[in-house]
Amino acid sequence: MAKEEEEQPLSPMARVFQSQGIDSCIVTIIGFKTKINADIIVEVLKHNVSKHPRFSSKLGDDGRNWIKTKVNIEDHVVVPNVNLEEIGEDGDGFVNDYVSRLTMIPLDRSKPLWDIHILNVKTSDAEAITVIRSHHSLGDGMSLMSLLVASTRKTSDPATTPTITALKRRGTTSSLGLKKKDWFMKLVFFICNTLRLIWNTVVDLLLILATMLFLKDTETPLHCHTEMDSGSNLRRFYHRTVSLDDIKLIKKAMNMTINDVLLGVTQAASSFPLYELPIW
Repeated sequence: MAKEEEEQPLSPMARVFQSQGIDSCIVTIIGFKTKINADIIVEVLKHNVSKHPRFSSKLGDDGRNWIKTKVNIEDHVVVPNVNLEEIGEDGDGFVNDYVSRLTMIPLDRSKPLWDIHILNVKTSDAEAITVIRSHHSLGDGMSLMSLLVASTRKTSDPATTPTITALKRRGTTSSLGLKKKDWFMKLVFFICNTLRLIWNTVVDLLLILATMLFLKDTETPLHCHTEMDSGSNLRRFYHRTVSLDDIKLIKKAMNMTINDVLLGVTQAASSFPLYELPIW
């Protein structure tokens, strides 16, 4: 019984992200106005990581289960020895190169799949940089945000723990004015919701099957074709501030959604090796 509580199976999406062809990681870069004290980061994480099951569990040998483990925070917080004199004024270039090299190094699967890199390097936007790398199978962006927010304190009021605003739950049948005795209406709602769930599931499965067999991506001016295997090509990461007005201009000219524009530009840049990156 204790072993069952310590081990939990991976969700279907987590298994997809763990597959060899995908093996997707989330890389988050955060800038700070002051230099970072690594000891404080380690101390705060010791009190918060255990509250987040995925960040305190490692992958099983068979790759199918999460195994609860004791996290040694020092193994996950990396403070590289940086020669500031060699970097000079090119802090942005150093951070870009560091992140690019980091993406080529796989996470150690013998421990929880995340790490934090502290770079006390001055850039054009910050005095210090933190690079957080976590495997996508640990969860989505909200899981990472929860850990970050829980590990944050105000210097003016250290006892205050910030929280993420909870989403309001949808109204239940009782909030719609249905009485508990009105079992017939509740039965109708239950049947309708069940049928809608079955229908959506069937449609999704058919779309997945059709995509595997013959459906292709929509042809757009941002759709890039390449016969090269871009998965093994070294990429360099650049930090850019994008104007929303420019994005809206592209959206209007190409009759696309903003998400499609951003996805297209990102995919176009990541589909080429370093020496063929397009210039926008």
